[in-house]
Amino acid sequence: MSKKNKLVIFQNKQIRRVWHNNEWYFSVIDAVGFLTDSKDPTDYLKKLRKRDQEIGLYIGTNCPQVEMITETGKKRRTLAGNVEQLLRI
Repeated sequence: MSKKNKLVIFQNKQIRRVWHNNEWYFSVIDAVGFLTDSKDPTDYLKKLRKRDQEIGLYIGTNCPQVEMITETGKKRRTLAGNVEQLLRI
């Protein structure tokens, strides 16, 4: 992998990241999966956004879709956030 797409391994969990706009952006889904230990972090985030409209608006406004490599090796647009945005979520 190039500097532009890397995995960060933290406590045996992988969090995708990509260099975007001169800073690292991390997969929001991967971070939610890590923090909640959810079996379906996509569904967890969807329910969280419905329950807490403020978080839903924040994510929708501040977290861009950036291209990242999936587990299958394909490039897909993924909801991402920089360190500050992830900490706010």
